[in-house]
Amino acid sequence: MSFIQGYDPETLRELVDQRECAARLAEIENQRSLPALLERVWLLKVLDRLDEALSLADEAVRQARMAGTRKDVLRARVLHATVLQYRGSHAAAEQELATCSAEAEGQRWAGIAAFASQHRGKNALEAGDYEQARESFKQALFLRREAGADEKDLETVLLAIDTVERLRVLQPVFV
Repeated sequence: MSFIQGYDPETLRELVDQRECAARLAEIENQRSLPALLERVWLLKVLDRLDEALSLADEAVRQARMAGTRKDVLRARVLHATVLQYRGSHAAAEQELATCSAEAEGQRWAGIAAFASQHRGKNALEAGDYEQARESFKQALFLRREAGADEKDLETVLLAIDTVERLRVLQPVFV
């Protein structure tokens, strides 16, 4: 079940039904598996409960390191970085996302590398670094194609590239 109803045209943040997300959070509140922890982090993030999301994201990264695979650790770290982004800690999020993307590419995990690159682009977009955003989104597009992503996933990245191009044109030029 997808809670995402669309994306904000300026920030590319997920638009969700707050009541559905809150209900789902209550439903899985006591679950301790790594997938449940990651879902809870995401739900807290989109519900703008960022302090709770960050604390739980730290716990999810620890659990992934202790009991998960390297892929699980990367997924948890990317989610942790997105919470940092939502909190406005763009430099910390950039560092984490760049590291995750590079590690995933080094392991030839195109899907995870694309996931990290796309979030790196969103973080750069919010930080006003349109060049980095564009580069990250193009890398995500390349990696998603390499991973055999479906048209919907490719369209999401193409929308992100279009958004960056539109915002770059509107950006004031200082001489």
